[in-house]
Amino acid sequence: MGLIGPGFVAAHHVDAVRRLGDVDVVAIAGSSQQSADRKAREYKVERAYGDYHALIADPDVQVIHNTTPNYLHLPVTLAALAAGKHVISDKPLAVNPAEGRTLRDAAMAAKVAHVVTFNYRGNPLVQQARGMIARGESGAVSFVHGHYLQDWMSDPNVYSWRSDPSKGGTSSALGDIGSHWCDLAEHVSGLKITSVLADITTVIPVRYSAGGSAEAFSTKTTGEREPVTVEAEDLASVLLRFENGSKGCFSVGQVLPGHKNDLVLEVNGLTTSLKWKQEQQNELWIGHSKQPNAVMAKDPSLVSPDALRYVHLPGGHQESWADAFCNLIRDAYAWIAEGGAPEVKPTMLPTFNDGYRSTCLVDAMLRSHAAGGVWQQVEFAAAGE
Repeated sequence: MGLIGPGFVAAHHVDAVRRLGDVDVVAIAGSSQQSADRKAREYKVERAYGDYHALIADPDVQVIHNTTPNYLHLPVTLAALAAGKHVISDKPLAVNPAEGRTLRDAAMAAKVAHVVTFNYRGNPLVQQARGMIARGESGAVSFVHGHYLQDWMSDPNVYSWRSDPSKGGTSSALGDIGSHWCDLAEHVSGLKITSVLADITTVIPVRYSAGGSAEAFSTKTTGEREPVTVEAEDLASVLLRFENGSKGCFSVGQVLPGHKNDLVLEVNGLTTSLKWKQEQQNELWIGHSKQPNAVMAKDPSLVSPDALRYVHLPGGHQESWADAFCNLIRDAYAWIAEGGAPEVKPTMLPTFNDGYRSTCLVDAMLRSHAAGGVWQQVEFAAAGE
């Protein structure tokens, strides 16, 4: 494995891969030789490249992890695919639907494994809820709702590349964390979002930059600072319509004090409701109308067979964000070991098709807001269209 773009999430990619026990992390590429050398020492990786093309050309690298800023996802991933390498890309896959479709089609043409890190799918109780709904235990789904709220950008002195449209794309909160929520909603409910109505705002329109880009969740605010006008949204609420006629809604925000990584998804069926909270990820709330509600704890003796493979500790032993991330990486490398053939892809695993779909959802939300808050159809082209 070789990693390109050693920022906040890169350390978790390296950690997850090393936990597998049968994959070597052999190289890192950074924005300069100096930064690559520093990160290689930090991660205890042997080779460091100041140019990602050199890493891709390394014959010992079979899998590329792309954790660069969003605007680099297209050129880096296309170069890796052209070299015949398997690719695991951080989300969002691309900054717009055109780029997302290009990457999806290129990955399928290359006939390699292609994965997007929608890592919340890796939580065992997410898979438990998905299975219950798929088996009809909840009854027909009528409502899907929740939120994803953070506070790491509450301080105007935090300026991230995510706020710069030339690097992060035209969307900030929706593309960054709204993409996670929507992927989880579709994955758990088994339903596709068909249209959206979005209300978007920028709570902090001026931020103060020290000339660089804050790493995600960084609280460093030192140095001489210049004001930067920000147009990308940091707060949004969206109404949803799903393919079976059911409704939904969610809110995202990254300027809401006290909310650290507050992702909540609830799916209401006609007989049972299911709610999962990321910050209490070892519990699944099960709601009933004619019997007491219940809270199911993560326990290998209790989960359904389809969720069991994602549980690694006995009941009462808490599993974490990093464990769920590792579950996704484990499935990714199981697929890679089979050569990336579509028919052997693990069911849970999100691909570039899911990454492309995510860009289409965010695009529909931006179009809805730009049109004055009206419903917009999600424009998604299936493979081969």
